[in-house]
Amino acid sequence: MAFSELKNDIFLRALLKQPVPYTPVWMMRQAGRYLPEYRELRAKAGDFLTLCKTPELACEVTMQPLRRFDLDAAILFSDILTIPDAMGLGLYFDVGEGPKFKQVIRSQADVAALPALNIEVDLNYVLAATQLIRETLKGQVPLIGFSGSPWTLATYMVEGGSTKDFRNIKRMLYETPDVLHALLEKLAQAVTDYLNGQIRAGAQAVQLFDTWGGVLTPETYQNFSLHYMTKIINGLIKECDGRKVPVILFTKNAGLWLESMAHSGADALGLDWSIDIADARRRVGERVALQGNMDPSVLYGDAEKIRMTVKTILEKYGSGSGHIFNLGHGISQDVNPAHAKVFIDAVHELSASQHGGC
Repeated sequence: MAFSELKNDIFLRALLKQPVPYTPVWMMRQAGRYLPEYRELRAKAGDFLTLCKTPELACEVTMQPLRRFDLDAAILFSDILTIPDAMGLGLYFDVGEGPKFKQVIRSQADVAALPALNIEVDLNYVLAATQLIRETLKGQVPLIGFSGSPWTLATYMVEGGSTKDFRNIKRMLYETPDVLHALLEKLAQAVTDYLNGQIRAGAQAVQLFDTWGGVLTPETYQNFSLHYMTKIINGLIKECDGRKVPVILFTKNAGLWLESMAHSGADALGLDWSIDIADARRRVGERVALQGNMDPSVLYGDAEKIRMTVKTILEKYGSGSGHIFNLGHGISQDVNPAHAKVFIDAVHELSASQHGGC
C-alpha cells in the first residue's frame, strides 16, 4: 500500500535519538473533549463508541487538533478497551461513570472462554480508521497507533470497569496467579496482533498505555506487567515502508522502574509528571528516548506560567535529541484550547536553541 511521502518526520527521528531541529510535541488525548468541534461531532454521533467504530468519524476526530495546532504527530482516535470489547465482554459507557463491561473475568473457565481474535475481522473498524487517517494526513505528520497493556486491559476485565482499589484483580494476582497469567498471556497475543495490524494499516509508531501498572509492587510489576509488554515489543513488526517503527512504553506512576523499562526493547519511555526528567535521563542514559512530562494541570495557568514550565522541562532534559515533549497524562477536558496552543508553540520556539538548527 503506497502512502504519501512524510513531510515532517521529526517525531520519528527524536524517538530514535537522531538529530532534530527542535523538540517535537504531541499530547495524549489531543483529540478529545476539550475541543468544541469534538463535542459537536460526538453529539451528532450519539455516543462515544459510535465515534470509535465509524472510521470516517474516527478520522475526523483525529484530524481536528491538527487543524488547530502545529503538532508533530497524530494519534489514532480509538479506545484502549477495544480488545476486551471484541472478545465479547460487552463494553458500554454510563454517563459520568466511565467504561463498564456486562461480563467480567474471574475464573479459569472465564479466561478459557475468551476467543482468540482475528484482528482483521474483529477489529476491522480500527484498521480501516488507521488506513483512512494515514491517507487523509497526506504525509503531514506521522501517525501513532496504540493499545492498552495486558495488565491495564485485565484490570477493567476483572473489575468490570474503573476501580479505585483494584480489589478483584489483586485478589486474583495473589490467590490464583495462574488464572491471571493465563489472561495476560491471551491479551499479550491479542495486543501484538492488534498493533501489528495497525502498523500494516499505516501506523508509523505505536504506544503501549500501561495506565495502571503503577498500582503494582516492584516485583509484581515485573512479573504481571513489564514481562508481557516486553513480550509484545519483541513480537512487533520492526520496519514498515522502509522505516523503523518505534515503540513507546508508557506506565503511569512507574518512576521507580525506569531502568527495567529501558531494557524492554522499547525505543522511548513515556514519563508522567511525578518524576524529574533530568533524573530520568540520567538513569536511562542513551538507551531510550524520553517522552513527557508536563503536568496537564499547568494548562489551567496563564500563558506565562505555561511557557515558564515548558522552559524548565526543556532545560532539565538538556541539549541533544531523544526528547518528545508531551503531557504527563492526557489533556484535561475543561482546558482552554488556546492554552494548548501556547504550550505547543512554546515547545517549538524554546527548544530550537537546544538542537543547533540541524
